[in-house]
Amino acid sequence: MINDTIINLLYILAAILFIFGLKLLGNAQKARKGNFISAMGMLVAIVAALVSHDVLQWQWIAIGMIAGAIVGALAARLVAMTAMPEMVALFNGFGGAASLLVGWSEYHRYVTVGDFMAVSVPSLLIIIVTIFIGGATFTGSIIAWGKLSEKLPSKAIQYRGQQLVNVLLLTFLLGTTVLFGPLREFVSIDSYWLVIITIVLSCFLGISFVIPIGGGDMPVVISLLNSFSGMAACAAGFVITNNVLIVAGALVGSSGIILTNIMCKSMNRKLTNVLFSGFGSGKGKGSGGFQGEANPVSVEDAYIMLEAASSVLIVPGYGMAVAQAQHAIQELATQLEENGSEVNFAIHPVAGRMPGHMNVLLAEANVPYEQLKEMDDVNPTIESVDVVIVIGANDVVNPAARTDEESPIYGMPVIDVDKANTVIVMKRSLNPGFAGIDNPLFFNDNTRMLFGDAKQTTQGLVAEFKG
Repeated sequence: MINDTIINLLYILAAILFIFGLKLLGNAQKARKGNFISAMGMLVAIVAALVSHDVLQWQWIAIGMIAGAIVGALAARLVAMTAMPEMVALFNGFGGAASLLVGWSEYHRYVTVGDFMAVSVPSLLIIIVTIFIGGATFTGSIIAWGKLSEKLPSKAIQYRGQQLVNVLLLTFLLGTTVLFGPLREFVSIDSYWLVIITIVLSCFLGISFVIPIGGGDMPVVISLLNSFSGMAACAAGFVITNNVLIVAGALVGSSGIILTNIMCKSMNRKLTNVLFSGFGSGKGKGSGGFQGEANPVSVEDAYIMLEAASSVLIVPGYGMAVAQAQHAIQELATQLEENGSEVNFAIHPVAGRMPGHMNVLLAEANVPYEQLKEMDDVNPTIESVDVVIVIGANDVVNPAARTDEESPIYGMPVIDVDKANTVIVMKRSLNPGFAGIDNPLFFNDNTRMLFGDAKQTTQGLVAEFKG
């Protein structure tokens, strides 16, 4: 066993690598390097943890590491970019489940050696809180995965008395926590039953917590669940007195909360409104809420508009991800630049189904980082843009957010594409987007609807440019 001083120094090194890597993730050009540095920090932490204690079952640790490496490699290679939000939700859930198992196993160890009653109340509270947060994060993430993958209805699922059910679940969980810790000497209930009850109730709470949240709020939910998984890991670090796990969990938890706050600001909504309002439940205007006639356009006519444009702004959305059109869009941007157009991409913070979804897709297609513009940077000058191409986006370019007080997204900052000279919207149909909200942009006089598969349509435009 290595000296504790060396172990602590390794933990400090790992924490520094985590922080430095996280800092680099804030820069698109350095994000890959930041990810690698963070991974090296985790490797240092794992090695330090394994050599700091007497490990009796090396074969199980080896099997776990090999299995995890295989799953991670397969996920990185085989999971489509369109399924990345679902994978992130699953990883959040597995992180919560791992924390739950850590708390449960530590409790079981106390029971096995017969010193449960001698454990301090703060230690017991940390154990039960770890189990509580881990269970809720696990099932909540599974529900989020189901909504994102559309294996469950993406709309908000609400029923009468839903908030009362959540309050009762929280009350019962607080009750089991008090009975497990401060009052354990005064109750006759077997502590193991309290643990089982806590696991079951926390899992139900996770389900009840996420089900009433609509699909349009999934980016916020993903970042919030990511924060929960970090807090669960932090609590697990306290359970097993592992400093680097505490630091790593705290970093994930705090960054997740910060990102959640950024997402809420981008939607001009409070977190409580996101969690309890049922956005996307169909209370706003549904299909047919806006009157007008769309102006369809052919690929050939769209080419003529783009060929004459001196400035083009491309606004991607989840439809681009579904069509896997990011490489075709990058090729179209190259053709436009060779034709003399200034080309930029406008990225809304909640475009797609997870934070940074569009940035990841465009980076995969080697779109230059300097062409990726934030919403606040493009809106002031959007009136001077000749042509805006909206590819698969709906809610983040919906002008009803500015003009219609009855719209569920009223007040949400959007990319003001309707103010450009011409708007070309690539969509399969006039159906509303993931949040189920109609878009009057489709019927504007300066809007042209280019119907069809986004990838095929974009490839058609590229072919026109190539002659």
